[in-house]
Amino acid sequence: MKHRHSITRFLVAVAFAAIAGLTIAACSQTTGSSPNIVQRAEGETPAPPPQSGFLGSDYSLLQPASSGSVEGQKAMLAYISPNGNFSQYNKVMIAPVTYWADSNSQLSSAEQQLLCNYAYTVFQKTLSKNFALTNDPGPGVLKFSGALTDATSATPVLRTVSVVVPQAHALNMIKYGLTGKYAFVGSATGEAKLTDSVSGQLLAAWQDQRFGTAAVKNATVWQWGDADNAMNFWANAFDQRLVSLGVQQTPGAAAAAN
Repeated sequence: MKHRHSITRFLVAVAFAAIAGLTIAACSQTTGSSPNIVQRAEGETPAPPPQSGFLGSDYSLLQPASSGSVEGQKAMLAYISPNGNFSQYNKVMIAPVTYWADSNSQLSSAEQQLLCNYAYTVFQKTLSKNFALTNDPGPGVLKFSGALTDATSATPVLRTVSVVVPQAHALNMIKYGLTGKYAFVGSATGEAKLTDSVSGQLLAAWQDQRFGTAAVKNATVWQWGDADNAMNFWANAFDQRLVSLGVQQTPGAAAAAN
């Protein structure tokens, strides 16, 4: 009887994960790290990615994120200072995005720079819609510092087959149910912090990892398309987070140095 109960739980978990996967595939280009079937059955959550060192001693402040972001998603780990007076800030300074990884990284230096440049550009473009940007520290200026700590590429041809061909798509849903990840997708892992540009006071920090999904609109993404989509997600999420924290907005402000 106990064995039968375990099998039932297994099948229910797979079915639930497949349904969840179909829902995600229909509406989102990226998804956060999901528990595999064993973790799901035991009520566990996926382990966060390894610490790169970018956040220094601030990792101890990070907690599982409790507040939602765009698309109803959350960063894996987050910290928001309870003493931060965000309404006093009216500009944002975005530091160049850097790549932090160990010597085993599979990315070439050219690929690392390509992804970091994209991340910096998308944050600049996204935040300039709601906030005044500057290149210089000063009173009322927030400093955003971000790092990519890992990225994996999608497999374009096989990715297309797994999304478009019904039988392959069904198998991909089963894989998602079992492992918490889709086949042939790429990913991006990152860390970021928000500080006062003058004092260096830590106001917020995040650590997150996102994967591509089986969404139809993802079928023809290029090799680094999933990583790009993850960075798009982070930029939009950060923009909306600044809005919710009460940072002074300047809608339509151009990204320009003062």
